[in-house]
Amino acid sequence: MTTRIDARFAELKQQGRSAFVTFVMAGDPDAKTSLDILKALPKAGADVIEIGMPFTDPMADGPSIQAAGLRALKGGMTLRKTLAMVGDFRKDDDTTPIVLMGYYNPIYIYGVESFLADAKTAGVDGLIIVDLPPEEDTELCIPALKAGLNFIRLATPTTDDKRLPAVLANTSGFVYYVSITGITGAATADSSAVAEAVARIKRHTKLPVCVGFGIRTPETARAIAENANGAVVGTAIVDVVRANLDAEGRATPKTVNAVADLVSALAQGVRGAKQAAE
Repeated sequence: MTTRIDARFAELKQQGRSAFVTFVMAGDPDAKTSLDILKALPKAGADVIEIGMPFTDPMADGPSIQAAGLRALKGGMTLRKTLAMVGDFRKDDDTTPIVLMGYYNPIYIYGVESFLADAKTAGVDGLIIVDLPPEEDTELCIPALKAGLNFIRLATPTTDDKRLPAVLANTSGFVYYVSITGITGAATADSSAVAEAVARIKRHTKLPVCVGFGIRTPETARAIAENANGAVVGTAIVDVVRANLDAEGRATPKTVNAVADLVSALAQGVRGAKQAAE
C-alpha cells in the first residue's frame, strides 16, 4: 500500500530534488493559530509536515520545542484535538504527508487500537515515536504498519552498523537521521559528517534518508539537502512562532506570516541544492 509519504518521495525523486520537512507543535500557541500555520506550510514550500504531539516530559527536545509543547498544553491541546486538527487540515489538502512526532505515553493512554484507527481516519500518514526502540515493535510499530501508517525510525551518530539493521527492520516512509548527538536545537549540523552518515545508512536501506536537528538557515538546509533526500527543520520554526507572540504569549497578526516567510526562505535553500545522490 502506498502512503502519501511514499508518493511524495517518489514524486520528488522524479523532480530530482530533496524534500523540505517542517516540524511544528500542535496547538502552539493556540488551536486556531496552529491550524492556520499548518495550512500555510505547503504554500510556503513544505513537502512533508511533522506535527509534534504535546507531552509533559519531552526528554529528547531542546528548550524551544519543550516550551512550545508547554504553550500548547496550557492552551488545552490534547492528542484527540491534535487528530481533529489534522482532520481540519485534510479538508483542503489531501496530498501533503502528515507525520505525528512525539512520545508513546499519550498514545498508550489513548489506547493503541483507537489511536491508530482515529489517526488513519483523520489523515495521518506516519508516526515518529522517539522513546520506542525496535525491541518494542509489537507495542505500536507493527500495529501501525498493519493499519497502513508509516513508522519512521530515528538513526543517530551513535547508531553503528551492528545496530542499524534492527533500527531499519520495520521502518517505512523514510529514515530520520539525527545529525547531532543530544537534544533538538543544540548545535549546527556538519554537512560533511552528515554526508558520510547518510551514505552509510543508504548501504543498509533503499528508503529515503532525511536529516534533522541543527538546521536553522537556508544555507545549512541547502548543504544538507545536497547529501540527503530531505532536510528537517523544527527548532528554527518554533523559535519564530515564539518571537512573534505578544507579552502574554498570545498570537499576533504577524505570527502566521512570520512562520511562512521563514519556511519559504528555507524551502528555497533546499530547492537550491544539487540533486541528492542516490
